[in-house]
Amino acid sequence: MHHTLDFKETWLHRVNPGLKLLLSIAMFFVVLLTDNINVLINVTAVQLVLLLCCTGHPIRRLLLLCLPFGLLFVSSSMSMMMFGKGDAVWLQWGLIRVTEESFFRGVHIGLKTVNMALSGLLFALTTRPVALFYSLMQQCKLPAKYAYSFMAALRLLPMMIGEFQTLQMAMKVRGVKRRMGLRGIYDTLKVYAIPMLAQSIRRAQRIAVAMEAKRFSTVRQRTYYYRIGFSVADLGLVLYLAVMLGAAWYTGQHAPYFHIGDVRYQVNG
Repeated sequence: MHHTLDFKETWLHRVNPGLKLLLSIAMFFVVLLTDNINVLINVTAVQLVLLLCCTGHPIRRLLLLCLPFGLLFVSSSMSMMMFGKGDAVWLQWGLIRVTEESFFRGVHIGLKTVNMALSGLLFALTTRPVALFYSLMQQCKLPAKYAYSFMAALRLLPMMIGEFQTLQMAMKVRGVKRRMGLRGIYDTLKVYAIPMLAQSIRRAQRIAVAMEAKRFSTVRQRTYYYRIGFSVADLGLVLYLAVMLGAAWYTGQHAPYFHIGDVRYQVNG
């Protein structure tokens, strides 16, 4: 993303990637364990403010990226709305049975899906992969051989895409036409997979030999081209999440949007 899209760097980009990853995992569990729909609406607002105001990307691009979230919300909530349990029936037609409890439970499930997608999008839009792996090595003590292997794999992806495009153009120049049916699919996979697999094996072997020569397999103190540390931005993100999540919980409990709180189904009587 950072190599193809123009954006303005903000304080959120300067947060330590390892800390940002831990906070994203913590947000996952916060959303997962929140059963109050009023609190969850506030948590959604907390993440939306970060996405729209602090990622440095244009609003139009962010809204375009958020379009799939609407589909996720509808698809994850409709099944719970129309086939869930409940006592206050709003609509019943055949197998479809919409109740007040199932409606709010469906909205709750949809909001959880959207929140998890927002956490991932926030992390992806504000984190450079190289900085993330350097942070994992320096702060989280990830072995260098694994971190550099992942970085090498990321660098290989554009090369593989280029090879695929070259093969496509070569097939067009030679006038190779794809056969129809299952046989045609098999022949197409064989034509593309064999040369790309052979190239990938040779490239992986060269990288493995180079890493072995540089003694990546040994456990010793290494020097790093990039030094990833902590700054005021890290404290700012921690304070923002702590204060805003606390406010989200308090307002959700004491100034609810809906009369229903805990959406878990409870049998009356």
